[in-house]
Amino acid sequence: MLSTINHEWKAFEDLAENFATRELSAKKEENDRYPFGPFFDDVVEKAYEVGFMGINLPEDLGGTDLGVGALCAVLYSICQQDASLGGILFTCAFSQEIILASNMKDILLGITSNASNAGEFMVAFPVFSDPSEIEVLPGAARRKNKHIISGRLEYLTLGGLAAHAIIPAKVPGQKVYSLFLVELSDKGIDLSEPVFSLGFHACPCVDVNLGNTHGELLGKEGKGQTYFEEVADKMSIAASAISCGIMKGSLNEAITYAQERYQGGRKIINWSEVRMILADMSLKASAAEMLIKSALKAMENNKPGWQVEPRTAALVVQDMACSITTDGIQVLGGYGYMKDYGQEKRFRDAKQAQALMGIVPMKKLRYFDIRTGLMA
Repeated sequence: MLSTINHEWKAFEDLAENFATRELSAKKEENDRYPFGPFFDDVVEKAYEVGFMGINLPEDLGGTDLGVGALCAVLYSICQQDASLGGILFTCAFSQEIILASNMKDILLGITSNASNAGEFMVAFPVFSDPSEIEVLPGAARRKNKHIISGRLEYLTLGGLAAHAIIPAKVPGQKVYSLFLVELSDKGIDLSEPVFSLGFHACPCVDVNLGNTHGELLGKEGKGQTYFEEVADKMSIAASAISCGIMKGSLNEAITYAQERYQGGRKIINWSEVRMILADMSLKASAAEMLIKSALKAMENNKPGWQVEPRTAALVVQDMACSITTDGIQVLGGYGYMKDYGQEKRFRDAKQAQALMGIVPMKKLRYFDIRTGLMA
């Protein structure tokens, strides 16, 4: 789908599609039982081994040098089968981009070059929120040349998997927050059990308590939101790719079911009402793909004001994904609500995806501010 923009993405798009079919398709409902069932460690490790977790990075950091576009191609294919793995890859990439935005490339190099498994390579971050919207953040006290972090942070994505985490915290006397890299093995850190969420069940989130934990400042004090916004511009396209993949998966399952299901003596795909629903789903999925392609082209060509297009794509595509997955349930009738089928999971995942990088109302207001120049 996205490889029509850049032919170099095609190999990764195909690799991700084959990976998703082979590793995710048969067990996506079983994997979704987490945290009340086993975690798919083996699949996450394989995703790391084939390079999905660093695909957006430059070559000297172990990546492909193809940027967020290649990541989007992978997410689109993966999320047609299971958005939870897409959430893991998204979080990993978001954290990497944050570190790069803060001009701390050497720190990231130390993580990527010394990693021997997925956990050591991943960096946790609260991607289902915008830190500026969190009312109470941990505090970061200066002690000589160090910062000591104390407090509580809820819903840290990959907190139970990753070796490191990026923690937003406020230095005393400052109203804005800074970002700090911490080691989650620090004896001052206490992680909760995985939090049961609406969707993305196998993309673990935990609450974390920090007590006198050493944190390495990323970039400059008080610039946390600056780095977050810079990364959110490009990663909004990746968030759109997740939702678009969920949409395509829902459409494919709805069509397959309608072609096989007989009622009233004929296949339901021959019913005009069902065909209209499927046509509407297909139209929205195509529109979503066009929005993502337009945003990617604007970013790749460094079009003046390109930052508006990814934000637009994310808000619109995520909303359409909620609509399409609702229709996908309707095509399956009562079966659509059963966990034995994928539509119920996609419905929840589409809703959960809307929370990436903050809640929808605040993202819409921020989009309006960017669009009108009010943020300046």
